[in-house]
This record gives sequence, structure tokens and C-alpha cells, in this order.
Amino acid sequence: MGDTNGQIVAGGNGQGNRLDQLNEPTDVLIDKETDSLIICDPGNQRVVRWSRRSGTTQGEILIDNVTCVGLAMNDQRYLYVSDHDKHEVRRYQIGDKNGTLIAGGNGEGAGLGQFNKPTYIFVDQQQTVYVSDNNNHRVMKWNKGAKEGIVVAGGQGCGNALTQLCHPNGLFLDTLGTIYVADCNNDRVMRWPKGAKQGTVIVSGNGEGEGANQFHNPIGLSFDRHGNLYVVDNENHRVQRFSIE
Repeated sequence: MGDTNGQIVAGGNGQGNRLDQLNEPTDVLIDKETDSLIICDPGNQRVVRWSRRSGTTQGEILIDNVTCVGLAMNDQRYLYVSDHDKHEVRRYQIGDKNGTLIAGGNGEGAGLGQFNKPTYIFVDQQQTVYVSDNNNHRVMKWNKGAKEGIVVAGGQGCGNALTQLCHPNGLFLDTLGTIYVADCNNDRVMRWPKGAKQGTVIVSGNGEGEGANQFHNPIGLSFDRHGNLYVVDNENHRVQRFSIE
């Protein structure tokens, strides 16, 4: 906190597929049990793990042949991975290479059992999986064991009305079941209360730009324990922090 320079904890050796390289990484989580980072490395079609211990110079491949964009881990340390190209979400035990199909897997499409380029995911304590269904401009909720999902945000085509999303990405759910979503092509962050038919804009909505109240294709978001919102402002090459009431 307060640093003006960061330190490299994974990759940093140029774009490539060696174990000391990454290729367009999209998502990362911390596995506290092994004190390591688990990273989506979609350019290499793999999920890799890098130890956080000092002196680590390369990662190890956990899962390959997966165009991973989003990652989540539940309390039982199951890993959930979205596959952008296979239009599905799978669940893996650490060390398991094949995983179990959890959502989608019925080809590309807009049906309730399908995705069109799923990206970021969030898993709650009931093992319900929420998925940003990017090219369908919606967020889907898949209950544990379900064969179809439920549209919980968007789903009205690409647009900037409060009932719409346009290429949604980063996702977060609070304890009340409120969905926070990075509405990428609308350059805004939206909040959708549980069961709501429309959302509210909580950050930006001021069009594409470089201002402190603007984004250019926000793709990732996260909250800290004080309720501060952090947004990966992709095309502005920055991370912004906002205090949300």
C-alpha cells in the first residue's frame, strides 16, 4: 500500500510459452494454503501456479488445453475455470487435469444452457456459479447441479440502458447477493440487486475517456474488506480505486 512501483511476481520475461513466461494473462487468485498465485494464461491455453516464495523463477502448469479467462476458488479449494473457446465452466480439484462440467458445454449460443464467450466468474458459498456471458451481454447464475442457467443481469442485447449490458466482464457478489459487474463496452460499473430487472450505474457512466470519473473498457473489479472498489481500467492502462457508499 502506498508504493509507487510494483514488483514482478510472475512472468516478466516477455511473451511466450516457457514456464517462466506468460501470454496475455487475464485473471489471478491467491491460494493461501500453498502460498501461491494461480493464473489464467489464455494465450498459452493453460492455468499455471507460481509460488509466492522469494526466489521463484518459473511456474508450473496446473491445467492445459483450456482458454481460461476467469478463475474462482471456493472454500473447499475447488478451482472453477471459464473456457472462452469451449463456452463452458469446469470445476477442478487441484491436481485434476480433466475437471467436471459445471455450466454450459452445449456449444456456442444464447440458450439458457449455453454461453457465448464466458469470461469472469464468481462462486458463492452454496457453490452457485455466476458467469459473465460476454457475447450474450448478460450475467448468468447456475445453481449447483443445474442443467440451465438463469439470467440475473442484462440479457436484453448490447446497449447502455439500465436493463442492458455490453460485453460484461469482471464480477463480484456481496453477502446480500447484489451483483457488481464491469460493463466493459459501456465504460461503467453497474450494481444489480438480487432479483432486480435493471441495474444502477455506481461508477462512471460518463462515456469513454481518461478522466478520474471515466473508463476505457474496464474489465476487472474487486473489493477490499473496507468496501473500496478496485477497477482494472484496461485501455487506460491503470487500476482505479473508488469508495462506494
